Amino acid sequence: MVKLLLKKSYRHKDLKEIKFKDLWNSQGVFTTMRVIGKPAKILFFKKHIDNLLMSLKIYKINKKNIKKNILNLIKLNISKNRNYDHLFRVAVNNKMISVSLRKRIKPKLNFTLKLINYKRIDPEYKNLKYKKILSYLKKMDTSKSDIALYKDNKILETGTSNLLFIKKNKIYSPLNDFYKGTTLKFFFEKLKKIRKKNIFIDSLSAYDEIIVIGSGKGVVSVNSIEKPFWKRKSLKNYRILSMIYQKAVTNCPLYNS
Repeated sequence: MVKLLLKKSYRHKDLKEIKFKDLWNSQGVFTTMRVIGKPAKILFFKKHIDNLLMSLKIYKINKKNIKKNILNLIKLNISKNRNYDHLFRVAVNNKMISVSLRKRIKPKLNFTLKLINYKRIDPEYKNLKYKKILSYLKKMDTSKSDIALYKDNKILETGTSNLLFIKKNKIYSPLNDFYKGTTLKFFFEKLKKIRKKNIFIDSLSAYDEIIVIGSGKGVVSVNSIEKPFWKRKSLKNYRILSMIYQKAVTNCPLYNS
């Protein structure tokens, strides 16, 4: 079970703090941001907020001053005194805004994926319908493994992150039916050579590397998949992507609180 170091909920109309609810499975949206260092830096902060606001519009959560209120609550709950390597989550529905903080779990190099036949509800958006995914993740050591979702033989995303597939040094992303996360968007902008295509389970053996990318995971090389069996053949592109990501972490501006 994930240990929350901070957990607070606020009602929309006056931002009064109320009993905490994580809002999982309610009609709403969320974003999870990586917070680093002291004083704090929030990686890809503007993109996270823009994505959250876009999802709020899609789900018709049109509260007065919603952007200003979210920014104020982040500011209120990011400490000047903590040395961060944490994940800060903002969840919003029609009743409240909830914020929480947890320690970032650093993934291991022997990372594995378990294929699960499931597609998220409205997968293009970061909604809170995560009941099935959370039921799998709470049974796993998430420093060592994640679930990879597939539907109709096509691999889509992991329970928490995006996936890139490498074949002969060419980088591929699944075509659709998944959420294009902030870290994935960063790599699309940075590399300008990621190709989109359907990634079929029965073609996995053709790929040399599978890389997990996301706010929590950062950049992770998948070592193996048990069924169908797949084993990593190289770390070459993982190392390149890791260097690019680490540079973004280093160059990330201080969070302006």
